[in-house]
Amino acid sequence: MKTSSMPGNAVVSYELRFQSLFHTGRGYAFPCDAEGRVDMDTLSDKGRTNYLYARATVGREFSNPTVRPSQPRLEAPSACFV
Repeated sequence: MKTSSMPGNAVVSYELRFQSLFHTGRGYAFPCDAEGRVDMDTLSDKGRTNYLYARATVGREFSNPTVRPSQPRLEAPSACFV
């Protein structure tokens, strides 16, 4: 899965979002690349089950998925002191 760097050490990652057709604000989001490809090998068993369910119920439970940038976050330093 690809992420892209932005100035200021921010990392842009993407998510594939399935919005519920019946419950505003509800849905599923899965990490993906800029083209919307989800690496199923990186998902947990429950995540993989949810992803397959969301894909199978597009048009009945969920809208067509959209790709959007995840919330930008700063790259974590190699060592963190607390």
